[in-house]
Amino acid sequence: MIWIVIPVFNRKNFTRECLLSLRKQTVQDFKVVIVDDGSTDGTDEMVKTEFPEVILIDGGGDLFWTAAVNMGIQYALDHGAEAVMTLNNDTLPTEDFIEKTIEASKKDPKGVIGALEIDVATKNVIYGGEKIDWVLATTKNIIDGIPAPKQTGLHPVSWLPGRGLLIPRAVFEKVGLFDAARFPHYYGDVDFTHTALRNGFPNYINYDAKLMTYPEESGDRKNKVKKNLKNYYNHLFSIKGGGNLKDFTRFTFKNCPFYFVPSYLLIGYLRRMGGYFVH
Repeated sequence: MIWIVIPVFNRKNFTRECLLSLRKQTVQDFKVVIVDDGSTDGTDEMVKTEFPEVILIDGGGDLFWTAAVNMGIQYALDHGAEAVMTLNNDTLPTEDFIEKTIEASKKDPKGVIGALEIDVATKNVIYGGEKIDWVLATTKNIIDGIPAPKQTGLHPVSWLPGRGLLIPRAVFEKVGLFDAARFPHYYGDVDFTHTALRNGFPNYINYDAKLMTYPEESGDRKNKVKKNLKNYYNHLFSIKGGGNLKDFTRFTFKNCPFYFVPSYLLIGYLRRMGGYFVH
């Protein structure tokens, strides 16, 4: 039994479509927990009326992604969950997504397993896994080095995003929940999965489990659509800024081998400050 945890704030229509896609799964051996953090668009009533099988938790209105996910995870663990999947509401799992994820988990029960992400509009792969090179302060997109016929099955990676992320109970028992104190919104998933890896739980991306996503719905993507000083500031310092320098610094000191910290920080700062204008 997988417990799927979905944090939401407004965007009722995305939540509805996501839940409908879960109803279409070829395998139905899962429970869904939604943590609604103060939605004002009728999300809670929609879930209660249209999806009575879903467990709805009131987040209180002052959470961000990481704390909301933790609330749902804790609920699932308290009710006996042996595996938890985190999922965003702006995703559409393909019909065999859960089935393929369960099949993959049987190959390595200790593994933390992520999904191949595909743009809903273009049908292009937008995330196929990464490996970190601390020396050069770069990440390698592993799918670029895998021929199309071999783009299947499990592939080891350095970390994973929280969209469609399957986590065995043993991981939480070893490393705890997501680090909401340091990473309230961004980096919470990347930090958690890399921490799991350092503690003996390998990270895999599963090319057989496909997750349709809406990349333009990212909070930081919206900062980059219209470039101005306010959005530049938000990109670097806002809690929902993808280039948040404070979060990046905390992640570096927590995860980077200490002898590479100075160079990793310097290169990372320059990329976040300059990259805003070229993407």
